[in-house]
Amino acid sequence: MVEISLKHPKKKAPDSDEPTNNTPEVEPPADSQDDITRRKKLLDKLFWIRVGMAALGGIAATFLFESIDGEERRWASIIFMIIVFVASAIIGKGMKIGLPRSDRKKIVTTGIGSYVFIYLFMWILSYTLVHLPTTGAIPLNPI
Repeated sequence: MVEISLKHPKKKAPDSDEPTNNTPEVEPPADSQDDITRRKKLLDKLFWIRVGMAALGGIAATFLFESIDGEERRWASIIFMIIVFVASAIIGKGMKIGLPRSDRKKIVTTGIGSYVFIYLFMWILSYTLVHLPTTGAIPLNPI
């Protein structure tokens, strides 16, 4: 019969000739101030690209989905908003910002809140202006 031992084998102490894993890892060189400034400028540029795309996308949604009625119009505009945001993320990826691995999600998260609110604001504003009642108290053409 074969006996199975549940005891763990004893680990032997490392010899002085063997390399140990306790050596400190070499940190990558710190980024220069020029690299940090360049990345910040590119992230700012990405932010403003997103703001512009949100404004244009919100206005475009008013006219693109004019033929769709009701709830479907809202969902079509939201899907369009997501598509335009993905396009801005692709543009951000193509900008070669050179972020460290720990900051890669900044390409997606930079300006996302502003993007959503500006898109919705411009969509609502342009839709309201296009569909203003003609008998309203506020005339469009001041005389």
